[in-house]
Amino acid sequence: MADNETDDTDQAILHALQEDARNLSSDEIAERAGIAGSTVRKRIQRLESEDVVKGYSADVDYQKSGYPLRMLLFCTASIPERGDLIPDILAIDGVVSVQELVTGEQNLLVTAVGESDSDITPVAQELLDMDVTVADEVLVRSHESTPFGGFAPE
Repeated sequence: MADNETDDTDQAILHALQEDARNLSSDEIAERAGIAGSTVRKRIQRLESEDVVKGYSADVDYQKSGYPLRMLLFCTASIPERGDLIPDILAIDGVVSVQELVTGEQNLLVTAVGESDSDITPVAQELLDMDVTVADEVLVRSHESTPFGGFAPE
């Protein structure tokens, strides 16, 4: 199998991990996929080593945890530098994600959380200090996600 190419078994594992990586054992994933638990463990190790599975994280409800503001900042950075800026942007206090956009005038989408406007304003200032222009800001009421259906077993 070529690097970063997944088969039906990998996709079933990925779907299960997206649903509930914390609570599903490899044996439970194996039962769903119709394979052995040892196969699931080996596949997960390979997917992790190939950076297909890049990590495991908690899906935090920032509002319930005391940070009611979730702000999307649509930004423009120099095209040759935008990818290199991502680690520095992620290091800004309050920033929880950065997405590199490849179409449109804005080419970075920065998500920041905070208790009040005074928490978000310094994020925008630090972006400006990096020569990143904040073109638009959007306040998000809620954010939900679901596992990618393309990985769902048929």
